Amino acid sequence: MSKDYYKILGVNKGASKDEIKKAFHKLAHTYHPDKNKGDDTKFKEVNEAYQILSDDKKRSNYDQFGSADMGGFNPGTSGFGGFGGFDFRNANGGVEFDMGDLGDIFGDFFGGGMGGRSRGGQKKGRDLEVLLDLTFEESIFGVSKDIRINRNSTCKVCEGTGAKKGTKLNNCKKCGGAGKIREVKRTILGNFESVSACGECSGSGKIPEEKCSNCKGIGINKSDDVISINIPSGVEDGQRLKLNGEGDGVQGGRFGDLFIRLKVKSNDIYKRDGDNLITEIKIKLTDALLGSTYKLKLLDGGNLEIKIPEGINNGELLRVRGKGVPNNYGRGDIIVKVNITMPKLSKKNKELIEKLKEEGL
Repeated sequence: MSKDYYKILGVNKGASKDEIKKAFHKLAHTYHPDKNKGDDTKFKEVNEAYQILSDDKKRSNYDQFGSADMGGFNPGTSGFGGFGGFDFRNANGGVEFDMGDLGDIFGDFFGGGMGGRSRGGQKKGRDLEVLLDLTFEESIFGVSKDIRINRNSTCKVCEGTGAKKGTKLNNCKKCGGAGKIREVKRTILGNFESVSACGECSGSGKIPEEKCSNCKGIGINKSDDVISINIPSGVEDGQRLKLNGEGDGVQGGRFGDLFIRLKVKSNDIYKRDGDNLITEIKIKLTDALLGSTYKLKLLDGGNLEIKIPEGINNGELLRVRGKGVPNNYGRGDIIVKVNITMPKLSKKNKELIEKLKEEGL
C-alpha cells in the first residue's frame, strides 16, 4: 500500500518546500537514533518522505500516480510500487486482484457493502483503461499528454449536487440524513449489525428539493473529458499506469480509477536494454585497421563523435557513458556494436593484400 508522505511529515498536500523542510528538520531531530528517545524506523520513514516531497519531479509523480519511483515497474504486470493498492497477476495472465478491495468481499457481512463499494462502504465507479501510444523518445525522456475519455463525470450544471440551481437539498427521510442504513442480520454465528448506503439518497443523506434537468437529479452524467498526464521518463512498452479517481463516476460514491496501458513504438537506431541503449554501426575495413571517428546520432538531439580504436574486432562493443535512459542516479549508457563491412576487392587491392599476407599479417 502506498505511503502518505504528507501525513508522515504532518503537512498539507499544497505545502511549500520551506514548510516541508521545516517539518522534516523538526521530526528528524525528534526521531534521530542518537537521541535517548529516538526511533530508527520513524526516522527512516521521515527521511524517505522528505526525499520524495523535496524533489519536484518525484513529488509530481507521487501526487499524480501515488508513487515517485518508476524504476521498479515491470512491463505487462502491475507491480508499480505504490500505485494505490497491490495488483496481482499470475504468470499465465490470470485475474488481476486489488488487495485494496478485500473489504468489498466481506464488507456487506460486517458493515461495508458488496460489489461496487470501496473501503468504508462507499460506492466506487467503474475502472477504465485506455491505450496510449508513445514514441521511443517519449518513453525514454518522459512527456506530457492530453487524454480524451468518455466517462460518467460530475454534472457541470449542478456541480454534482443533483439539485436545480437555486433550490435546496433536504435531509433524506429514509435514513434521516445519515446516508447509511443499519440493520441486524442473524447468522449461525449470532447477530451481526450491517451498515449499507441508503438506496433512496445513494448514501449522500440529501434529496434535491427540485432535480437538476441536466443530470435528472443524479449529479453524474456522460461527458467527454480531457485529462492531462505527465508520463515519467524511462517507461516501457506494455507498462500500465494508474490514475486514482479518474475513472467512471457514480452517484453518491467516488470515482473509479483510470489505467493507462503504454504502447511504445520501435526506433530505427536504438533498442533498449534496461537503462542502456543499444545500437549498431558499420565501419570500413580500413577504419577497423587504422582507427577512425564516427558520428553517432543521439536521441535527445545532436551528434556525438566516438573514437574507433585501431585494430578493433568485428562485433566488439564500445560504451558511451551517461547518454542512455534517465534513472534515479543519472543516466545509463549507450552500447555500440561495431560491424566491419568487408569490401569487394579490385585486382590492385588483392595485390596489396597478398603483400601483407607475405609479411605475416
